[in-house]
Amino acid sequence: MTTLEHRCGSLAELIIDDRQAARFKVNRHVFAEEDILALERERIFSRCWLYLGHVSEVPAAGSFVARRVGGRPLILTRDRDGALNALYNTCPHRGALVCRERAGNRRAFQCGYHAWAFDETGRFLGMPGREALPPNAGDGGQFDLVRVERMEEFRGFVFVCFDRNAQPLVDYLAGAAEYLAYVADQGENGMEIVEGTQDYSIAANWKLLQENSVDGYHGQPTHVTYFDYLRSRDGTTTNFGGSGPMGWVKNLGNGHAVSESIGLLPWGRPYARWAPGWGEEAKPEVEELNRRIMARLGPERGNVVANGDRNLIIFPNLVVNDIMATTVRTFYPVRPDYMEVSAWSLAPVGESIPSRDRRMRNFVEFLGPAGFASPDDVEMLELCQRGYANRAAAPWNDISRGMLSNAPKKTDELQMRTFWRRWRQLVSGDSSLELAGP
Repeated sequence: MTTLEHRCGSLAELIIDDRQAARFKVNRHVFAEEDILALERERIFSRCWLYLGHVSEVPAAGSFVARRVGGRPLILTRDRDGALNALYNTCPHRGALVCRERAGNRRAFQCGYHAWAFDETGRFLGMPGREALPPNAGDGGQFDLVRVERMEEFRGFVFVCFDRNAQPLVDYLAGAAEYLAYVADQGENGMEIVEGTQDYSIAANWKLLQENSVDGYHGQPTHVTYFDYLRSRDGTTTNFGGSGPMGWVKNLGNGHAVSESIGLLPWGRPYARWAPGWGEEAKPEVEELNRRIMARLGPERGNVVANGDRNLIIFPNLVVNDIMATTVRTFYPVRPDYMEVSAWSLAPVGESIPSRDRRMRNFVEFLGPAGFASPDDVEMLELCQRGYANRAAAPWNDISRGMLSNAPKKTDELQMRTFWRRWRQLVSGDSSLELAGP
């Protein structure tokens, strides 16, 4: 039993899911305790599928990206046969990182400590002074870089899992796979990560950012400056009060959820639906892009792809924001009260210079760490974290909005309850706990 369980009861009791009374509460200890973070590392980040990168980041033989996933340094490579490889970035000799660059192209990785070398598949190539070892040393791959237990790709998105017995990725994604496919279908020649990464940190618990990423309720009060700017620039209006057709939310299974609408928002991602802020000169190109998507995918699917706005959360820590440009964002806990965030812009391959410019302006304007929205969000999440110092006297967050609704809106909180029900199931180890519900 953990120290937290001694104080608060069982882990399952940290979430109150009273469907009869339409009350859903989360104990604030889950945002602030080392015991909880240790369990999350063991039962969530070591067992769930986690986003590693996009195939476009390793386009040619020898391409690689190196990044931390779930606290573990990894390398994603493309080898000379065109296959992807996910490798632990640690030398089998003394454990040093064998790759210190974030990205590049090379046929071999050499450890800086003792110069052991490995090819792009992780195969051991050699070392200085090999004659000092027995002749058969290294046979059977014992000096190779260790491969990550599981790696699978879906529509260009590459995931890893540190549990070799995990279910297949497509089963894990459940209903979220359909929404990743909508994103992938935007580009007739495929999608690519635009070079460059937004890296920043937040002095708050990682779960707060996953909640916030699909929380429509905070939009108007938290981001009032941005919407005032839109009104003055474009003459558009916004409605986050819940009385208008702002869109809807869905439970996609396995803790995944989406907040979406089709052509209802007065602002939109800069590709195939025109927005006033781009000027009249952009309208012909945007309309042509829309027409080509409709012709390629058909009117029903094309309408969702071209005119849809969606915030997709994939449990535990991937967000694909397809409203203000297409942003792919992950975040990992360093401490209970501190996370590191990385975000990338995803774009259709071969889009025009004006279209890419509109996309990147929206990428940095709204969701960038110095944009209109992210600084607001960071401040609010950090204020929440500071407020949790009072958790002994005021122990509960309320996430009950919309529990009585048959058609929950973006300003309701079904999407957050979806996350928390899966979180409770995994952290408590009780697979019988219900994931579906209002």
